[in-house]
Amino acid sequence: MTASNTTSGSSRMSFTEQVRSMTWNFWVANSIEAMERLAFFGVRAVLPLYMVDTTGSGLGLSYTQKGVIYMAWALFQCLIPMVSGGYTDTYGYKKSMYVAFSINILGYSLMANASGFWTMMIAALCVGTGTAIFKPPVQGAVAKSLNDGNSGLGFGIFYWIVNIGGFLAPMAAATLRGNEAHPTWEYVFYGAAVVTALNFLPALFLFREPELDVEARKKSPFQVFKDTMMVLWRDQAMLKFLLIVSGFWFMFMQLWDLLPNFIDEWVDTRQLGSWMAAALGSGADGFLTADGAAKPEMLINIDSAAIILLVIPMSYFFGRFKMMTSLVIGMALAAVSFMAAGMTTVGWICALAIFLFAIGEIICSPKFSEFIGMTAPPDKKAIYMGYSNIPFAIGWAAGNLVSGPLYDAFSSKLLLGRRYLVERMGMEQSVVDAIPDARVMETLTGRLPAGSTSYDAVQVLWSTYQPWLIWVILGAVGIVSLLAMVISYQRAQRQSVS
Repeated sequence: MTASNTTSGSSRMSFTEQVRSMTWNFWVANSIEAMERLAFFGVRAVLPLYMVDTTGSGLGLSYTQKGVIYMAWALFQCLIPMVSGGYTDTYGYKKSMYVAFSINILGYSLMANASGFWTMMIAALCVGTGTAIFKPPVQGAVAKSLNDGNSGLGFGIFYWIVNIGGFLAPMAAATLRGNEAHPTWEYVFYGAAVVTALNFLPALFLFREPELDVEARKKSPFQVFKDTMMVLWRDQAMLKFLLIVSGFWFMFMQLWDLLPNFIDEWVDTRQLGSWMAAALGSGADGFLTADGAAKPEMLINIDSAAIILLVIPMSYFFGRFKMMTSLVIGMALAAVSFMAAGMTTVGWICALAIFLFAIGEIICSPKFSEFIGMTAPPDKKAIYMGYSNIPFAIGWAAGNLVSGPLYDAFSSKLLLGRRYLVERMGMEQSVVDAIPDARVMETLTGRLPAGSTSYDAVQVLWSTYQPWLIWVILGAVGIVSLLAMVISYQRAQRQSVS
């Protein structure tokens, strides 16, 4: 990383000039991405809950099994773009999109019919593969549509439009999945398949194929794979940067993969639910649980809502700063807020922490994409945007491999409830093991003082076992990654000066 790569040229152009300089393909690629994210995040918003649900309507998997599925999903979704980006630049952007949409439709349909660990694993790998093939063409098209004068704002707009889909998706999914009394999870998955199918229309009729390297198209698929891998190996500075920031994404991705489960089990969101009901009336019914609490996906959706409101003005503002300055500020704020979100049972405090996390994300994430896209040679935009998935692959996969067992050990309300019945209430282990999962908290509540509720039982477990410790562990990894990135950058700067 050199100093020339850490500043943006956006400060030389006004906001209006930058917007007017963006091409047709930039806006079409953004609209296609928004639709894809609408489908993807609708599924991702409820899938963590569906996989571990033990009431009979979900799959009833353990958190370790859930983590294994997400780990495999992460590897497929984030490593395949390293290769598929080369094929996109060689054989065509549109062809990559068509293949991606077809595989995702299959994956979402399989999710609607999953019956256990292996069927959900196959469905998740289909979605991961389709999403992986989709990323390089759309991100590469955006990168090809921008220049040094508008890249900072351009990637901010891209992030904004992406999160329109990300914002609408959880609300749609929360309504479609029903509630505990009438669960309709499959509607979410079939809905995602339909939205994905609609994306064929702009891809077919509106998207303009970027100019491709004619000579490269003569290469064999094996040669394309080899050349794609060698480009990254030769760019050692980029490879080192990607490996270092992987630790940050180890933490980062757990906001979507694990925090919904934590909120569902530990955070009292009834007050937030009452605020939503007062503001929206009957329109809030789809966003609330049977007892009037805000559904976990609605809290997570604060992230997308904040991004939609703030990413464009903040991207324009931080376009005047060095890239490393933006990355450090954003990553630090995200790490602290991430830990805060998991260290409380109070709904509005958790919601505030998610909002602050979003501010950190707004500052650092578009800058990360901008750095990768604008560092890439003109004829290798899709390849480099594929490389940008390496930190996600390592961080997302490792995070889920570790977080599942960690959650079972430190934070699973079900396991801690069984443990409390044995350790603090003197019940025999064999008797506790025989209690159905759906009745563990009911049994614990019944043994507390008269008048106690399930929320009181949660507070007893919270005070006894400190389930929030998992967020300190995960957050510490992100902070260490941030410090390593700063140290590495300072060394690179000193070497470039000398």
